Amino acid sequence: MLLTRLFPLLAVGFALLAFFWPQGFAGYQSWIMPLLMVVMLGMGFSLRLQDFEEVLRLKKVVALGVLIQFGVMPLAAFLISIALGLSSELTVGMMLVGATAGGTASNVMTYLAKGHLALSVSMTLVSTLLAVLAMPLLTWAYLGQRVEVPAHDMMVSLLKLILVPVTVGMLLRRFLGARAASVEWLFPWVSVWAIVFIIAIVVALNQANLQSVALTVMLAVILHNLTGMASGYWLSRRLGYDSVIARTVAIEVGMQNSGLSVALALKYYTAASALPGALFSIWHNLSGALFASLWSRRKED
Repeated sequence: MLLTRLFPLLAVGFALLAFFWPQGFAGYQSWIMPLLMVVMLGMGFSLRLQDFEEVLRLKKVVALGVLIQFGVMPLAAFLISIALGLSSELTVGMMLVGATAGGTASNVMTYLAKGHLALSVSMTLVSTLLAVLAMPLLTWAYLGQRVEVPAHDMMVSLLKLILVPVTVGMLLRRFLGARAASVEWLFPWVSVWAIVFIIAIVVALNQANLQSVALTVMLAVILHNLTGMASGYWLSRRLGYDSVIARTVAIEVGMQNSGLSVALALKYYTAASALPGALFSIWHNLSGALFASLWSRRKED
C-alpha cells in the first residue's frame, strides 16, 4: 500500500521536524503508551487463534531468535564499543541495550513488513520474560557489574502494551465476523501515523542529546542495530526458513527494548550511559520503517 511505502519518508520527515521544532511534540510524551496500545489492538484485529497455534510448530524459530537476542546482541555491543573506543560510561549504555529484550515496536514493524505477526508477538513475550534473568547475568559477565531488572514493571508493561490490546483486537474481530473485512484496511494507516508521531515525540524529547552526540556514538548505535537485523535474517535463511520468517526474526532481534535500557542507565549509572539507549530508540524506528517498507513489497520465498 502507498502509505506503507511512504513510511520511511514520513518517519524521517517528522523526525527532522521534531528536531528543529521540539516544542511542537515534546508535550505529547504521555501519548506514547496509548498510541502503542491502539496499534497493538489493530494488530490483534489482524490475528487469529490459528496464527498462534502455528507458532507452536515454530518453537525452533523462537529459540533461534532468543539465542541471537541474548547471544549476538550483547557480544556485538561489547565488540563495537571496544572497536570504536567508547568510554566506559557509553560502553555500559551499549551493553544495556544489547542485553535487553525485543521491543514492542518490533511487533509494529513486523506487521507493516508483512512478516509473521504472531511469531513476533510470541518472541517479544518470551525474550521479555527471559530478560529478567538474562540482563543481570549478561551485564555481570561482560562488565563485572550487576543491575536490578524491574521484573514487576516489565510484566505490567507486557500486559498493558501487548497481551491486553492484542486480545481485545482478536475478540473484536471475532465479534464483527464477516463485517471485520470492511474495517481491517484502516489499521495499517493508523499504525503508520501512530509510529510516525511516536518517532517525532522521541526525537523531540532527545533533541538536546542529538545536538551534543558524537558521530562515533551514533555510528555504534547504527552498527549495533544493523548487526542484529543482518544476523537475524542471515541465520534464519541459512537454516532454511523463508523470507517472511527471516524478516520477522531480523526485526525482532534488531529492535531492542531501548526504553528499559535508558531507565536502568539513569537509575544505576549516569546520563551519559543512557545516551546509546536514547539514540537507539530513535534510530531503530527509522531503520525499522525503512526495512518494513522494503520488505512489504516482497513476497514469501
